[in-house]
Amino acid sequence: MSRHQHIQAWLADVASDLHAIRHDIHAHPELGFEESRTSALVARLLEEWGYEVHTGIGKTGVVGVLRNGSSPRRLGLRADMDALPIHEATGAAYSSQHPGCMHACGHDGHTTMLLGAARYLAATRQFDGTLTLIFQPAEEGQGGAEAMLADGLLERFPCDALFGMHNIPGLPAGHLGFREGPMMASQDLLTVTLDGVGGHGSMPHLTVDPLVAAASVVMALQTVVARNIDAQEAAVVTVGALQAGEAANVIPQQALLRLSLRALNAEVRAQALERVRAIIVSQAESFGCRASIEHRPAYPVLVNHAAENAFATQVGVELLGAQAVDGNTRKLMGSEDFAWMLQRCPGAYLFIGNGVSRPMVHNPAYDFNDDILLTGAAYWGALAERWLAPA
Repeated sequence: MSRHQHIQAWLADVASDLHAIRHDIHAHPELGFEESRTSALVARLLEEWGYEVHTGIGKTGVVGVLRNGSSPRRLGLRADMDALPIHEATGAAYSSQHPGCMHACGHDGHTTMLLGAARYLAATRQFDGTLTLIFQPAEEGQGGAEAMLADGLLERFPCDALFGMHNIPGLPAGHLGFREGPMMASQDLLTVTLDGVGGHGSMPHLTVDPLVAAASVVMALQTVVARNIDAQEAAVVTVGALQAGEAANVIPQQALLRLSLRALNAEVRAQALERVRAIIVSQAESFGCRASIEHRPAYPVLVNHAAENAFATQVGVELLGAQAVDGNTRKLMGSEDFAWMLQRCPGAYLFIGNGVSRPMVHNPAYDFNDDILLTGAAYWGALAERWLAPA
């Protein structure tokens, strides 16, 4: 029998409510910093359940605080709320009502799992201390975590530890994955402009062709990981866009490239960035072009703290049994802005399986698996009761 079976039993009685909340959020997706409807829903429910609610943190972020007993211990749990600019193709009855926008990463499920735990913890209050629930906007690249931190999140709502969770297709439904140390990659975004001399397509000798230079840059960048990074380290250099010209008989004046760089430690990150910059500049100059590089450090490496990760893993084993918990789950080269929060406060991030054969996130056919809602909510409830256990 699970040590936390009482949580699972309680949540089972409100399962239909949680499904309805998830479907409602899914049908009304909102992009980063536009989550006004979702934020209002979260705030209203938290208020109904007795939380002290704070809105407008990081523009559309919401924080709910619940105090019980007299312990000074403080715990923070975080979920993200934003959707993606993708046309939905799930065919679900609750499909997006906003064409070109959908919950293709499961943030509707993340929000609902934390709301389920919020309802349980407010109703039962089997904890001693301060519980802070963080509903974050704009995780998908717009800097929602940074915005909440800039608004004084951890100064206004200090936490002894922070935890976050993300669903992962490919992992059995409801199984949990943990990992000490680096778990998800950093991301650096580069916008590169190559300026040449445009002209008529029949007279290339009178031009400086930035498109040819751009093509050479793209090919040369393939050597960064293959020849500059230690083969036992992980790095990814992706040129996601190359834009130049509009007509077949015109050599363009300018070419634009958009890059993303990922790494799992700071040294490799710095090395990759240095090599990418050098290659772009030298390749451009060799063709007579001028290169300008705009760099945005989007995410740091997400690093789980040892003690907090061990604690979180143990709670998973208590809840589900060792057979459903991987304490050394694979690292991901994807990025997550919860990493900014973990730089400011001890804590850990974990994965919950969305199902082995289900579509990957950021896919038009992706949908969060309702079968894991109760597991995720129960995990948050168990973690809160264990971290804030009465003395």
